Amino acid sequence: MGRALKVLVIDDSATNRRMLTTLLESSLDVQVLDWAGDGEEGLRKVLELKPDVVTLDLEMPRLGGHTFLRLLMHAAPTPVIVISSYAHKSDVFKALELGAFDFIAKPPRSTPEALELLRRELLDKVRAARHMKTGGRHGQGAALRSAVFAGEAPQVIAVGASTGGPPAVQRLLEGLASEPDVSVLVGQHMPSQFTRAFAERLDRIGPFTVTEACDGDVVAPGHVYIAPGGRHLILTERSGRMELRTPGPVPADKYAPSVDRLFESAAEVLGSRAVAVVLTGMGSDGAQGVRDVRREGGETWAESEDTAVVFGMPKEAIATGAVTRVLPLDDMGAELASLVRRRRQPSGQ
Repeated sequence: MGRALKVLVIDDSATNRRMLTTLLESSLDVQVLDWAGDGEEGLRKVLELKPDVVTLDLEMPRLGGHTFLRLLMHAAPTPVIVISSYAHKSDVFKALELGAFDFIAKPPRSTPEALELLRRELLDKVRAARHMKTGGRHGQGAALRSAVFAGEAPQVIAVGASTGGPPAVQRLLEGLASEPDVSVLVGQHMPSQFTRAFAERLDRIGPFTVTEACDGDVVAPGHVYIAPGGRHLILTERSGRMELRTPGPVPADKYAPSVDRLFESAAEVLGSRAVAVVLTGMGSDGAQGVRDVRREGGETWAESEDTAVVFGMPKEAIATGAVTRVLPLDDMGAELASLVRRRRQPSGQ
């Protein structure tokens, strides 16, 4: 058995705190680090203790559950399971939209049978949060990771960005919304503590399921994978299906994630079907990668100087002579969607 999962319990009721602690610690693989009686104290203890999972009541004094979630997901994204008897379902779903991992309804009566069911559900969801590196906000991450796309392989688009990238990636995905079955791999230069929150934000705004990539993910249609901060995102082929790897950097790597390594892997696996897109950013990451993709006959696109917040990465990619199209950001998503539709048509049509 691996190390115990560390849990912080946040609830303004001392009775509930004792009950949840007893239920959680009935299993040897779970440890309750501490508890907090309101959101303000809870936020301070999350930052101090760095638990694996937080259980959260929504009705609390001083700092309520929703405000707590907003602040937590910006400061230190952590899996949160909402445990509440709150009557209005919209408040629970609002908590999910704000980044909560899942929720559990408190039983109306604390009978032995009800408490045993609560114990099992609580432990199952706390353990599931161990695998929440993908950041799925409705607890679907594990199921998505194990899913294998049956049939034709999904259309894959690899995207690289740095400074100014987060809003640019969002606008690109909004433009791609007319083709919600594509798969997008995103190498965004970003500190590790922010990539999960970035994925969760994108997941809330469009038709795509967006997660921080996890080693071993099977590439699924309609899914966007964000490279985990400080690690690479690599496309591989195994037993006829596309999978992702997230290796750590080596001393020679200037960037992690590396757009070059993402594009290189796409060229190797997809050949002429590879599509590489360089968005705004400083430096030259992606320049070598577009060469690799173009060498295999793939599509290589770059954001134009007109819209790029920083024209470093697109400029360096264009300077290689290997970029096939240069487009303003507002046109990029729709044009990529058009490319996907053309590729889907049988030859000769």
